[in-house]
Amino acid sequence: MAETESGSKTDQRSEDTSENGEPVQPQQDKSKEDATVTSPAKKKNDKVDVLLKNTADAPIMAKKKWAVPRTRKVSWVIEFIRKYFKCEQTDSLFLYVNQAFAPAPDQEIGNLFECYGSDGKLVLHYCMKEAWG
Repeated sequence: MAETESGSKTDQRSEDTSENGEPVQPQQDKSKEDATVTSPAKKKNDKVDVLLKNTADAPIMAKKKWAVPRTRKVSWVIEFIRKYFKCEQTDSLFLYVNQAFAPAPDQEIGNLFECYGSDGKLVLHYCMKEAWG
């Protein structure tokens, strides 16, 4: 405490202490903290849960939920279904996202999941004859 000219005492504190007298920690440079945090892409799982549901006349899969790498393309999923059911290359197979549209074969599963996934999974419907879209 220091005395002022009028004789009253004032509380002089250095900038290094708070109002209650505790030392104040210097603020850290946020840019350094942000640089050490992993990017959101690295935090995300590298696989997507894909739920394959049959539609119309398509056979039912015994296992419906599959973990598919994010970088796999829709064409890979179509080939996977063909192999699962032992279909010929000439047999028709249609794949739909959320019963709405047929994705392009070169579309990545991770991208579809980010745009159309819900409840932590991407729902794809497959059938042997055109159903929607």
